[in-house]
Amino acid sequence: MIGRLNHIAIAVPDLAAAAALYRDTLGAKVSAPADLPEHGVTTVFVELENSKIELLHPLGENSTIAKYLERSPDGGTHHICFEVADIIAARDQLRAEGARVLGDGEPRIGAHGKPVLFLHPKDFCGTLIEIEQV
Repeated sequence: MIGRLNHIAIAVPDLAAAAALYRDTLGAKVSAPADLPEHGVTTVFVELENSKIELLHPLGENSTIAKYLERSPDGGTHHICFEVADIIAARDQLRAEGARVLGDGEPRIGAHGKPVLFLHPKDFCGTLIEIEQV
């Protein structure tokens, strides 16, 4: 059901410093910051040859990333994202297998402008999983 790894998301307390680290120290291509108010984050994508890293920074006081950074002030891996061909079929199959879909279970538009869903970390070895329709 899942396709390739789309990205690994890292919550960061200082978005500019994190972007500079990947750009200047590692020589990666780094996107401009993009605010996603509906998700409560500002994102920067680090482009890799075979995938991406998404740097996440809180946007607003109610951001889930702000809550994450309260628990882990230095930041850290927030989620991993896998591609799926049909997000509704994937959701239905995952639910049938006992996986919990977070939120209302309906896809929202993610940072790439494509439908996404998140799966409960307790169902996946403590890791928050995002699936994105491609």
